[in-house]
Amino acid sequence: MEQTFAIIKPDAVERNLIGKVLERIEAEGFRIISMKRVLLTIPIAEGFYHVHKERPFFKDLTKSMCGGPVVLLVLEKEGAIKAWRKLMGATNPAEADEGTLRKEFAVSLEKNSVHGSDAPETAVFEISYFFSQTEIIP
Repeated sequence: MEQTFAIIKPDAVERNLIGKVLERIEAEGFRIISMKRVLLTIPIAEGFYHVHKERPFFKDLTKSMCGGPVVLLVLEKEGAIKAWRKLMGATNPAEADEGTLRKEFAVSLEKNSVHGSDAPETAVFEISYFFSQTEIIP
């Protein structure tokens, strides 16, 4: 079984979409093996998104991720990383396929409702950034 990391972002939490996103996750055969609701700080968001530090959107991204609570998840499934990215849809909701979370729930490119790891090494970093091993219960 493969694990991946997911975030239900502040824009989706604010619009009370947690349950709908979780329902879709489970309907697609993922097991939620850890979950918590937190409010990120700027230093935590900057550390998490450090790979984008030199990108022009970095400051806006980290600020928006601190704009309200997020739900952090560890998901498990065969091929979890690829399957979660497919369920999320394209980063830009205007380009996302019908039936994806971003097509259905995202407001804009900046408020695209969900995040997911893009590779196995990214998943390892992102999961360990927010979860201790004792919080992950397969």
